[in-house]
Amino acid sequence: MKKIAILGFGIVGGGIAEVLEQNADQIEHQLGEKIEIGYILDRLDFKGTKYESKIVKDIQTILDDPEVALVAETMGGLHPAYEFSLSALQAGKSVVTSNKAVVAKYGATLLQTAKENGVRYLFEASVGGGIPIIRPLCDSLAGNKISSITGILNGTTNFILNEMESKGASFETALAAAQKNGYAEKDPTDDIEGYDAKRKICILAALAFGKMYPEEAVACEGITNLDLRDVEILSDIGAKIKLIGHAKKTDNRLIMYVRPCVCLADNPLASISGVYNGIMVEDNVLGQVMFYGKGAGRLPTASAVVSDILNILISPSKVDLISFQTGNKEELCKDKSGKHTFYIRMEQEPVGYSYRALNGAYLVDDISRNEIEEKWKPTAYYQVL
Repeated sequence: MKKIAILGFGIVGGGIAEVLEQNADQIEHQLGEKIEIGYILDRLDFKGTKYESKIVKDIQTILDDPEVALVAETMGGLHPAYEFSLSALQAGKSVVTSNKAVVAKYGATLLQTAKENGVRYLFEASVGGGIPIIRPLCDSLAGNKISSITGILNGTTNFILNEMESKGASFETALAAAQKNGYAEKDPTDDIEGYDAKRKICILAALAFGKMYPEEAVACEGITNLDLRDVEILSDIGAKIKLIGHAKKTDNRLIMYVRPCVCLADNPLASISGVYNGIMVEDNVLGQVMFYGKGAGRLPTASAVVSDILNILISPSKVDLISFQTGNKEELCKDKSGKHTFYIRMEQEPVGYSYRALNGAYLVDDISRNEIEEKWKPTAYYQVL
């Protein structure tokens, strides 16, 4: 019997318990023994449920139990999630987490602490929900030189944009629908302002390029200012606006951003709708590889956490290839001078450039953000991927 503890018994923590119970036979077959939830750390008591006897209020109870081999941290937020994870690693207990905020800010420290104490720290569920992306980056693609990662990393914003495109809903109406369906929180700021996607692209870039950059240094623009008019114009040519997280290595610098971009009809990301995520990785061996699936939700995220739990319990002493250092924000390139194709909505014709006229807007080739801002004052403009 393997004994674990769960920190935080909300949506994801409860989902872990459900997956462990629902798939108990399969898990026992793979592991060779059963997994017991020994403790659940939560501020609620869950009276009258089968978990009532497992609830504890003090992390020290878990740390002092030598039978607890692993801790699953699903509390959310930075504190005390970071301190509890650090204490567990220092106590010789492996940690798995779905907490992207902690990984993005303290991942390098926690990975080093795990290594020093002969335990493991895994965080597959911190990006892409149930989509396997972190382990493939670190294991399957370990020998390949990754040049870029581009993806739809937030299911809430993708649902909102899909509602605007398919139903002609305003941003406010689409957001209300996301909240009604349980895809958006009462306070949706992290999603609609791009902060959630920014943490995720920071994590992916750290795994691909070896450095975790401070999230506040990453260019970030959400979807709150998106106009339905632009969605409609692009829809006429089969193109979609998506909130994109992007990281690309160029020479010794890294371009990294989160912002709405245009995906033309032939771009695989254009067809991803609802709360699904899609992540494209480009390397020098395979070219493009795409990872697709449900990027959020109780069971998809819990599935990724349970996968990490099994990975560790089956191979507790495995040396993981996951490592990165803390990067200097000065190494990030803003890419305002880079030439791209842009969707631009404005009254004047973009004379002097190669362009395609749309209904009240233009697709302009080989132009930079600096040029657009210096030459015109467009109503809206978005880079075309």
